[in-house]
Amino acid sequence: MNVAIAHIRERYHFAHLVFLVVRPPNRAHAYPFYCTTYPEEWTTLYLRKNYFEIDPVMELSRTGFLPVDWSSLDRRSPGTRDFFKEAASFDIGRHGLTVPIRGPSGERSLFSVTSNLPTPEWRKLGVSSRYDLQILSHCLHEKVLSVSGLRQSGGYRKLSRREQECLQLLASGVNSKRIAARLQISENAVRLYLKLAKRKLNATTTYQAIARASFLEIIQT
Repeated sequence: MNVAIAHIRERYHFAHLVFLVVRPPNRAHAYPFYCTTYPEEWTTLYLRKNYFEIDPVMELSRTGFLPVDWSSLDRRSPGTRDFFKEAASFDIGRHGLTVPIRGPSGERSLFSVTSNLPTPEWRKLGVSSRYDLQILSHCLHEKVLSVSGLRQSGGYRKLSRREQECLQLLASGVNSKRIAARLQISENAVRLYLKLAKRKLNATTTYQAIARASFLEIIQT
C-alpha cells in the first residue's frame, strides 16, 4: 500500500497522501489501518495525542460521499487552529482534499491528498484530478479491506454483458448519454444497467462499483 500511495503522489505531484480506515465492516473499534506519506514524526505525534478527536477531517466520514477541500473546514475553535498550525510545522501541505468512502457493510474510510502549490494551481489540480481520486479512493478501500483481512472478498453475482459494458465505459469517463449512443440503447437502459451492476457488486455508489469491478478484474481501469 505504501508503494501504491507513493506512486499516486508522484503521478499527480501531491505533497502527501493518507488513507485511513475509520471504521471496518461489522466491527466497533476504530482506526485499525492507515498508510501515509506524512513524516513519521507527525504521524507519531498525531497518534500519541489522539488528534482523531479534534481533526475536522475525521468528521467527513460521517457527512457524505463527495470530495471536500480543506479550505471549507471549520477552523474557528482554538484547538482546531492550533492543530493546523502544528501540522503546518511538519510541512504536510498548505492545501488538502479528502474523499470519504462508505461501504455497504458500514465500513468507512478517508483518502486525503495535500499540496504546497499556489492556490490557483491547487484549484486547477483539484478540478482535474477529482474524478480520478474518487475512483482511486474506492480502489484503495477495496484493496485494503481485502489484503488486511478486514473483509472477505468474493460472493458477488456475475454481471451481464450490458452491465459490464456500461460500467466499463463509465469507468473510462464516458457519460450516460454517450454510453447510450455508443451501445445504441436508451439512457434509461444505461441507468438501469448501472443500477443493477451496483446491486450485484453490493456497492453503495457508482464509484465504489467501478472500484470493486476493477479489483475483481471484471473491468479494466
